[in-house]
Amino acid sequence: MIQPQIHFLGDGALLCNLPPPATLPQQQRIWSIAEQAASWPEVSEVVPGMNNLTLILRRPVADMDIVSRRILEVWPHIDVSHVAGREIDIPVVYGGAGGPDLEVVARHTSLSVKEVIERHSGGEYVVYFIGFMPGFAYMGGLEPALATPRRDEPRLSIPAGSVGIGGEQTGIYPLASPGGWQLLGRTSLPLFDPAQTPPTLLRPGDRVHFTVERIVK
Repeated sequence: MIQPQIHFLGDGALLCNLPPPATLPQQQRIWSIAEQAASWPEVSEVVPGMNNLTLILRRPVADMDIVSRRILEVWPHIDVSHVAGREIDIPVVYGGAGGPDLEVVARHTSLSVKEVIERHSGGEYVVYFIGFMPGFAYMGGLEPALATPRRDEPRLSIPAGSVGIGGEQTGIYPLASPGGWQLLGRTSLPLFDPAQTPPTLLRPGDRVHFTVERIVK
């Protein structure tokens, strides 16, 4: 069993870190211990990341050793069998103005545009963590044949709902922002709404399926 490394972040937080690569079983262990730690009296906030978990403490310095020991004690007994996210379908309009890089991905992967769409929409993706901006889900599960490097020159503004590929991952921009991912299409589903509880559509552990709403030439 892979053991976590515990690092002190200043005097008020701990980082529980696992070695790469990030895998679904490792992420499941991160989610499970994050769920447990959220109820510990010494912890005020849990921040799960890719292969890591940050715990913000209520009493800086005083609880560093207590929480560190507790992580190592519970780690061998973590049960991930109950860790299962929701099934979320994301309708996507592929191509057109919302997917200006569809042909770029096709050329890079030596696939046709039709094959790129079929393979991308045919996969099952798991949300590993939320980061970069509110509601931005980093997802594992992209077919290796679709992996495409980010753009050499990022765009200054990408519309909310844009679906893209960045290296070995796929993701959706929840808000308009700069970015360098290769854009395949766009969804009309809101990914982030501060008026809702919770404000993000996707959560760690969710299983995402992209569906073809239509294809624009």
